[in-house]
Amino acid sequence: MKKLINQPEDFVNESLAGMAAAHADLLQVQFEPTIVYRADAPIQGKVAIISGGGSGHEPMHAGFVGMGMLDAACPGEVFTSPTPDQMLAAAKKVDGGAGILNIVKNYSGDVMNFEMATELARSQGMQVLNILIDDDVAVKDSLYTQGRRGVGTTILAEKICGAAAQQGYNLQQVASLCRRVNLNGRSMGMALTSCIVPAKATPTFELGEFEIEMGIRIHGEPGRKRMPLKSADEITEILAMSIIEDAPYSRTLREWDEDQGEWVDVELIDARLEKGDRVLAVVNSMGGTPLSELYIVYRKLAEICQQQGLHIVRNLIGAYITSLEMQGCSITLLKLDDEMLQLWDAPVKTPSLRWGI
Repeated sequence: MKKLINQPEDFVNESLAGMAAAHADLLQVQFEPTIVYRADAPIQGKVAIISGGGSGHEPMHAGFVGMGMLDAACPGEVFTSPTPDQMLAAAKKVDGGAGILNIVKNYSGDVMNFEMATELARSQGMQVLNILIDDDVAVKDSLYTQGRRGVGTTILAEKICGAAAQQGYNLQQVASLCRRVNLNGRSMGMALTSCIVPAKATPTFELGEFEIEMGIRIHGEPGRKRMPLKSADEITEILAMSIIEDAPYSRTLREWDEDQGEWVDVELIDARLEKGDRVLAVVNSMGGTPLSELYIVYRKLAEICQQQGLHIVRNLIGAYITSLEMQGCSITLLKLDDEMLQLWDAPVKTPSLRWGI
């Protein structure tokens, strides 16, 4: 596999330096520790939104830093969680006095490190809350997490909550909204090929020439089932119906309780999709799948949603949560209410998502 890189150990920093040079009007990059933050940060009186995770999933998260979305992103090494010192540095950089919401994908390293960073930030007088995203219907547990993994709904929460913060919501309101987005979002993905981590130079996993992995996620974790290659329509139907037919999902997550001043277990359950629901439909490339193929998937997804009585009122099609150059796609369906729809439509200006400006 050929890659456009210099030295593997410089991959992340050189990529971020290029992003900073290309989008100096929107964001800045700080190294040691590495963070990406809004060029106009901090914004006094506005809740700051921070997210982060391993690199290799671009444009998530650094590509979504800007007006109406993230105030800062914490990029780890490839497929490796960022560290608490990165998260604390991001919090200090963007804290405008109205509090900070960390949007955290449900991977063990991300969860642990964001919790540690939150405790450090709180000890220094900052008000910080964490909300977990756990929307992957493929498997309950994987190599990287306990419970469902956080995937496509993450960027939808970043956009909707970023708009809410921009409009003056307080920290508790933004956190409650983020939790609601998570409970109404479901995702599932598949892979046609593996990806190759620059420092490793070999495929993350092996797939036969005529095999696919159904239910795989962004680090190349095992999915729900390995099966023979199928047509685009058949693959789309498996993904879509796995989401649409997904039963109500209950889980116990840890959140910070302001009154008790400690982490508490919160029991959450999401309801299944029902006929008549309005949805935002995302067809996402895993990195190596061209837009033309994604539109083939969307064509079938729209047909299935119509048959199932779901009304697609907004869509997003392209590469938004990737796994380096992996070929494959994922589908996310988010049930929308009026408030979420208005916030989705609100102006946004980031390197990788912009409208209304």
